[in-house]
Amino acid sequence: MCGIVGGVGNLPVREYLIKGLKTLDYRGYDSAGLAYADHKGIHVFRTPGRVSDLDAILPHEIRTSIGIGHTRWATHGAPTEANAHPHSSMSGVFVLVHNGVIENYRHLKNKLEAEGFTFKSETDTEVIANLL
Repeated sequence: MCGIVGGVGNLPVREYLIKGLKTLDYRGYDSAGLAYADHKGIHVFRTPGRVSDLDAILPHEIRTSIGIGHTRWATHGAPTEANAHPHSSMSGVFVLVHNGVIENYRHLKNKLEAEGFTFKSETDTEVIANLL
């Protein structure tokens, strides 16, 4: 089952998001990821496997207090890094996580591809990012 953690405030976002994602361990998942924004832009980290695997690839010094995290149970696409959340729009302007299923994502994706959009994952969530 998927889970979402987000934070905006005065707490260091890295520790806050990792702790929040670890509290969702009981729900079961196959991949994890997080994104944070700082003065250099938006940074996205994703991995198949456990939150501890995500923790291992994150920089230790993240100097911001805004971010989102996600644990994913595969519904669209295999449990791979490319399919793990968060997902970005093709332009990189939007980054999001999502729980649930977009029933008509295939139709929407086909329409966006016909308009020139490209996709890096097999997920319905990336479709939402590009629709935005």
